[in-house]
Amino acid sequence: MLSKSHPRYESLVLRDKIVKASKAGYLADSAMIAHGRGEAFDYLLGEKTTLPAKRAMYVTVAIMILSKNPVISVNGNTTALAIDEIIEFANTIGAKIEINLFYRTDERVEKITGLYHDHGYPEILGSLDDEITYINEIKNPRASASKTGIYSADTILVPLEDGDRAEILSQSGKNIITIDLNPLSRTSKMSDVSIVDNVVRAIPFMTKIADDLKSQDEKLLRELIEDFDNDTNLKESLELFKIKEDIK
Repeated sequence: MLSKSHPRYESLVLRDKIVKASKAGYLADSAMIAHGRGEAFDYLLGEKTTLPAKRAMYVTVAIMILSKNPVISVNGNTTALAIDEIIEFANTIGAKIEINLFYRTDERVEKITGLYHDHGYPEILGSLDDEITYINEIKNPRASASKTGIYSADTILVPLEDGDRAEILSQSGKNIITIDLNPLSRTSKMSDVSIVDNVVRAIPFMTKIADDLKSQDEKLLRELIEDFDNDTNLKESLELFKIKEDIK
Protein backbone atom coordinates (compact mmCIF):
# COMPACT_ATOMS: atom_id res chain seq x y z
CA MET A 1 0.00 0.00 0.00
CA LEU A 2 1.24 3.49 -0.87
CA SER A 3 1.97 5.75 2.09
CA LYS A 4 0.51 9.26 1.92
CA SER A 5 3.72 10.49 3.52
CA HIS A 6 5.67 9.58 0.38
CA PRO A 7 6.82 12.82 -1.36
CA ARG A 8 5.64 11.45 -4.71
CA TYR A 9 2.38 10.01 -3.39
CA GLU A 10 0.00 11.73 -5.82
CA SER A 11 2.17 10.83 -8.79
CA LEU A 12 2.42 7.21 -7.67
CA VAL A 13 -1.35 7.00 -7.28
CA LEU A 14 -1.82 8.10 -10.89
CA ARG A 15 0.81 5.64 -12.09
CA ASP A 16 -0.99 2.87 -10.26
CA LYS A 17 -4.27 3.77 -11.98
CA ILE A 18 -2.55 3.55 -15.36
CA VAL A 19 -0.97 0.19 -14.51
CA LYS A 20 -4.31 -1.24 -13.36
CA ALA A 21 -6.06 0.06 -16.47
CA SER A 22 -3.41 -1.56 -18.64
CA LYS A 23 -3.89 -4.88 -16.89
CA ALA A 24 -7.65 -4.52 -17.33
CA GLY A 25 -7.10 -4.35 -21.08
CA TYR A 26 -8.56 -0.98 -22.04
CA LEU A 27 -5.31 0.96 -22.49
CA ALA A 28 -3.22 0.87 -25.63
CA ASP A 29 0.33 -0.46 -25.32
CA SER A 30 1.72 3.06 -25.70
CA ALA A 31 -0.50 4.53 -22.97
CA MET A 32 2.18 4.29 -20.27
CA ILE A 33 4.63 6.16 -22.49
CA ALA A 34 2.09 8.93 -23.02
CA HIS A 35 1.42 9.15 -19.29
CA GLY A 36 5.13 9.29 -18.47
CA ARG A 37 5.67 12.09 -20.95
CA GLY A 38 2.87 14.09 -19.37
CA GLU A 39 4.19 13.39 -15.89
CA ALA A 40 7.57 14.83 -16.88
CA PHE A 41 5.97 18.08 -18.05
CA ASP A 42 3.86 18.25 -14.90
CA TYR A 43 6.98 17.85 -12.78
CA LEU A 44 8.60 20.81 -14.54
CA LEU A 45 5.41 22.79 -14.04
CA GLY A 46 5.61 22.22 -10.30
CA GLU A 47 2.59 19.88 -10.31
CA LYS A 48 0.20 22.74 -9.74
CA THR A 49 -2.50 24.59 -11.64
CA THR A 50 -1.14 27.88 -12.96
CA LEU A 51 -2.82 31.21 -13.64
CA PRO A 52 -2.75 30.74 -17.46
CA ALA A 53 -4.34 27.31 -16.99
CA LYS A 54 -7.10 28.76 -14.81
CA ARG A 55 -7.71 31.51 -17.37
CA ALA A 56 -8.10 28.90 -20.12
CA MET A 57 -10.45 26.87 -17.91
CA TYR A 58 -12.79 29.83 -17.36
CA VAL A 59 -12.90 30.41 -21.12
CA THR A 60 -13.50 26.69 -21.70
CA VAL A 61 -16.46 26.60 -19.36
CA ALA A 62 -17.90 29.78 -20.87
CA ILE A 63 -17.67 28.29 -24.38
CA MET A 64 -19.24 25.01 -23.31
CA ILE A 65 -22.11 26.73 -21.51
CA LEU A 66 -22.91 28.73 -24.64
CA SER A 67 -22.56 25.74 -26.97
CA LYS A 68 -25.54 23.89 -28.39
CA ASN A 69 -23.89 20.46 -28.53
CA PRO A 70 -20.69 20.27 -26.42
CA VAL A 71 -18.91 16.90 -26.30
CA ILE A 72 -16.10 15.56 -24.12
CA SER A 73 -13.91 13.11 -26.04
CA VAL A 74 -12.39 10.41 -23.84
CA ASN A 75 -9.80 7.67 -24.36
CA GLY A 76 -8.29 4.99 -22.14
CA ASN A 77 -5.95 7.32 -20.26
CA THR A 78 -8.54 9.93 -19.38
CA THR A 79 -10.94 7.18 -18.32
CA ALA A 80 -8.33 5.57 -16.08
CA LEU A 81 -7.31 8.85 -14.47
CA ALA A 82 -10.54 10.77 -14.06
CA ILE A 83 -13.69 8.87 -15.03
CA ASP A 84 -15.82 10.08 -12.10
CA GLU A 85 -14.60 13.65 -12.46
CA ILE A 86 -15.38 13.65 -16.20
CA ILE A 87 -18.89 12.34 -15.58
CA GLU A 88 -19.54 14.99 -12.93
CA PHE A 89 -18.26 17.76 -15.19
CA ALA A 90 -20.32 16.53 -18.14
CA ASN A 91 -23.47 16.45 -16.01
CA THR A 92 -22.75 19.91 -14.59
CA ILE A 93 -22.06 21.52 -17.95
CA GLY A 94 -24.68 19.62 -19.94
CA ALA A 95 -22.13 17.95 -22.23
CA LYS A 96 -22.08 14.51 -23.84
CA ILE A 97 -19.20 12.06 -23.42
CA GLU A 98 -17.87 10.11 -26.39
CA ILE A 99 -15.27 7.34 -26.62
CA ASN A 100 -12.63 8.05 -29.26
CA LEU A 101 -9.51 5.91 -29.55
CA PHE A 102 -6.40 6.03 -31.73
CA TYR A 103 -5.88 2.29 -31.31
CA ARG A 104 -9.55 1.41 -31.58
CA THR A 105 -10.65 -2.19 -31.06
CA ASP A 106 -14.07 -3.55 -30.24
CA GLU A 107 -12.66 -5.03 -27.04
CA ARG A 108 -11.31 -1.70 -25.79
CA VAL A 109 -14.50 0.15 -26.72
CA GLU A 110 -16.63 -2.46 -24.97
CA LYS A 111 -14.56 -2.31 -21.78
CA ILE A 112 -14.56 1.49 -21.61
CA THR A 113 -18.31 1.53 -22.31
CA GLY A 114 -18.81 -0.88 -19.42
CA LEU A 115 -16.77 1.31 -17.09
CA TYR A 116 -18.91 4.36 -17.78
CA HIS A 117 -22.06 2.31 -17.27
CA ASP A 118 -20.68 0.96 -13.98
CA HIS A 119 -19.91 4.51 -12.84
CA GLY A 120 -23.48 5.64 -13.46
CA TYR A 121 -23.22 7.08 -16.97
CA PRO A 122 -25.27 4.93 -19.40
CA GLU A 123 -25.45 7.50 -22.23
CA ILE A 124 -21.83 7.11 -23.40
CA LEU A 125 -21.41 7.77 -27.14
CA GLY A 126 -18.92 6.10 -29.47
CA SER A 127 -19.91 2.66 -28.20
CA LEU A 128 -20.40 -0.42 -30.36
CA ASP A 129 -24.16 0.22 -30.30
CA ASP A 130 -23.84 3.85 -31.39
CA GLU A 131 -24.40 5.16 -34.93
CA ILE A 132 -20.84 5.88 -36.03
CA THR A 133 -19.74 7.88 -39.06
CA TYR A 134 -16.26 8.92 -40.17
CA ILE A 135 -14.51 12.24 -40.75
CA ASN A 136 -12.80 11.68 -44.10
CA GLU A 137 -9.92 14.11 -43.57
CA ILE A 138 -8.65 12.19 -40.52
CA LYS A 139 -6.48 9.30 -41.70
CA ASN A 140 -6.46 7.12 -38.58
CA PRO A 141 -9.02 5.26 -36.43
CA ARG A 142 -9.82 8.47 -34.53
CA ALA A 143 -11.79 9.47 -37.63
CA SER A 144 -14.76 7.68 -36.05
CA ALA A 145 -17.42 9.98 -34.69
CA SER A 146 -20.88 9.55 -33.24
CA LYS A 147 -23.50 11.23 -35.42
CA THR A 148 -25.10 12.84 -32.37
CA GLY A 149 -21.76 13.55 -30.71
CA ILE A 150 -18.42 14.63 -32.18
CA TYR A 151 -19.68 14.62 -35.77
CA SER A 152 -22.38 17.22 -35.08
CA ALA A 153 -20.78 18.93 -32.06
CA ASP A 154 -20.03 22.64 -32.06
CA THR A 155 -17.53 22.33 -29.19
CA ILE A 156 -15.29 19.39 -28.35
CA LEU A 157 -13.13 19.07 -25.26
CA VAL A 158 -10.30 16.71 -26.22
CA PRO A 159 -8.01 15.87 -23.27
CA LEU A 160 -4.75 14.11 -24.20
CA GLU A 161 -5.42 14.59 -27.90
CA ASP A 162 -3.44 13.92 -31.07
CA GLY A 163 -2.59 17.03 -33.04
CA ASP A 164 -3.79 16.03 -36.50
CA ARG A 165 -7.36 15.44 -35.35
CA ALA A 166 -7.37 18.65 -33.32
CA GLU A 167 -6.30 20.62 -36.40
CA ILE A 168 -8.85 19.03 -38.72
CA LEU A 169 -11.72 19.39 -36.27
CA SER A 170 -10.81 23.04 -35.71
CA GLN A 171 -10.68 23.67 -39.46
CA SER A 172 -14.18 22.23 -39.73
CA GLY A 173 -15.50 25.12 -37.67
CA LYS A 174 -15.79 23.43 -34.30
CA ASN A 175 -14.46 24.92 -31.08
CA ILE A 176 -11.59 22.65 -30.08
CA ILE A 177 -10.37 22.70 -26.49
CA THR A 178 -7.55 20.56 -25.19
CA ILE A 179 -6.00 19.68 -21.86
CA ASP A 180 -2.32 19.10 -22.60
CA LEU A 181 0.64 19.47 -20.27
CA ASN A 182 2.93 20.22 -23.23
CA PRO A 183 2.44 23.83 -24.43
CA LEU A 184 4.68 23.11 -27.44
CA SER A 185 2.63 20.17 -28.74
CA ARG A 186 0.86 20.39 -32.05
CA THR A 187 -2.39 19.78 -30.21
CA SER A 188 -1.87 22.81 -27.96
CA LYS A 189 -0.99 25.00 -30.92
CA MET A 190 -3.86 23.83 -33.12
CA SER A 191 -6.60 24.03 -30.50
CA ASP A 192 -8.72 27.13 -29.95
CA VAL A 193 -8.22 26.90 -26.19
CA SER A 194 -5.33 24.98 -24.61
CA ILE A 195 -5.34 24.17 -20.92
CA VAL A 196 -1.78 23.40 -19.86
CA ASP A 197 -2.52 21.32 -16.80
CA ASN A 198 -2.98 17.79 -15.54
CA VAL A 199 -6.41 16.41 -16.41
CA VAL A 200 -6.89 15.21 -12.81
CA ARG A 201 -6.68 18.82 -11.60
CA ALA A 202 -8.33 20.54 -14.55
CA ILE A 203 -11.60 18.63 -14.73
CA PRO A 204 -12.65 19.06 -11.06
CA PHE A 205 -11.63 22.73 -11.14
CA MET A 206 -13.79 23.32 -14.22
CA THR A 207 -16.75 21.71 -12.46
CA LYS A 208 -16.42 24.35 -9.72
CA ILE A 209 -16.14 27.08 -12.34
CA ALA A 210 -19.26 25.77 -14.08
CA ASP A 211 -21.26 25.96 -10.86
CA ASP A 212 -20.38 29.68 -10.77
CA LEU A 213 -20.59 30.67 -14.43
CA LYS A 214 -23.93 28.97 -15.11
CA SER A 215 -25.63 31.72 -13.11
CA GLN A 216 -23.77 34.56 -14.83
CA ASP A 217 -25.05 36.80 -17.59
CA GLU A 218 -24.35 35.68 -21.16
CA LYS A 219 -22.61 39.01 -21.85
CA LEU A 220 -19.99 38.22 -19.21
CA LEU A 221 -19.35 34.80 -20.71
CA ARG A 222 -18.89 36.25 -24.19
CA GLU A 223 -16.50 38.88 -22.84
CA LEU A 224 -14.39 36.15 -21.23
CA ILE A 225 -14.15 34.40 -24.57
CA GLU A 226 -13.46 37.51 -26.64
CA ASP A 227 -10.69 38.71 -24.31
CA PHE A 228 -8.81 35.40 -24.55
CA ASP A 229 -5.90 34.79 -26.90
CA ASN A 230 -4.64 31.21 -26.96
CA ASP A 231 -1.20 31.99 -28.40
CA THR A 232 -0.52 34.56 -25.69
CA ASN A 233 -1.77 32.23 -22.99
CA LEU A 234 0.47 29.40 -24.27
CA LYS A 235 3.49 31.68 -24.17
CA GLU A 236 2.73 32.57 -20.57
CA SER A 237 2.38 28.89 -19.75
CA LEU A 238 5.70 28.09 -21.40
CA GLU A 239 7.48 30.71 -19.29
CA LEU A 240 6.43 28.83 -16.15
CA PHE A 241 8.39 25.72 -17.15
CA LYS A 242 11.62 26.30 -15.28
CA ILE A 243 14.21 24.05 -13.71
CA LYS A 244 14.11 25.22 -10.13
CA GLU A 245 17.42 23.78 -9.00
CA ASP A 246 20.86 23.99 -10.54
CA ILE A 247 22.52 20.70 -11.36
CA LYS A 248 25.82 20.41 -9.46
